[in-house]
Amino acid sequence: MLEILSLIRQDGDPRWCRSVPNWERGPWLETLLGYRRARGNARPRIISSHLPVQMFPKAFFASKAKV
Repeated sequence: MLEILSLIRQDGDPRWCRSVPNWERGPWLETLLGYRRARGNARPRIISSHLPVQMFPKAFFASKAKV
């Protein structure tokens, strides 16, 4: 999924996917390092997570984020 989203974000150009590691393109939200990296990434951000939906903050569901 990360590869597909990365290609969509770059209009199908695979250079970004080949040059930037997965953990930088779609950092894990549940780790402190991943959270910090995600906040520093340019928008629109790609964020990875295995958290159950019940653990996401309520503000997330009121946002314009695409899941």
